[in-house]
Amino acid sequence: MNIEEFRSYCLSKAGTEECLPFDEHTLVFKVMGKMFALTSLNSETFRVNLKCDPDKSIELREAYMQIIPGFHMNKKHWNTVYFENGLLNSMLKDLIDHSYEMVVKGLPKKLKVTLMNLE
Repeated sequence: MNIEEFRSYCLSKAGTEECLPFDEHTLVFKVMGKMFALTSLNSETFRVNLKCDPDKSIELREAYMQIIPGFHMNKKHWNTVYFENGLLNSMLKDLIDHSYEMVVKGLPKKLKVTLMNLE
């Protein structure tokens, strides 16, 4: 999956916006104002930080060399995933979905209702 496919997939999710809140090189995707994915636009290697259940994070990191603790993130809750190093697009989409769902799960009830009305 390349960066354009990644961007398109993230934006296809309900309530998602893209922004550059940190600098002009860090692309962030948020659902209802909460971050679920970020990537550097000027990195030589296309990698994405995605939120992940802590237990699942450990399993993924042990099973795949392309998944490591989140770079510059809380390593318990975030993974850095190398997107162009052999993982199937279906798996990458599953990881994006999981990150999105983890963030949605933690939203206040009012925002969840608003999100449901967007779908």
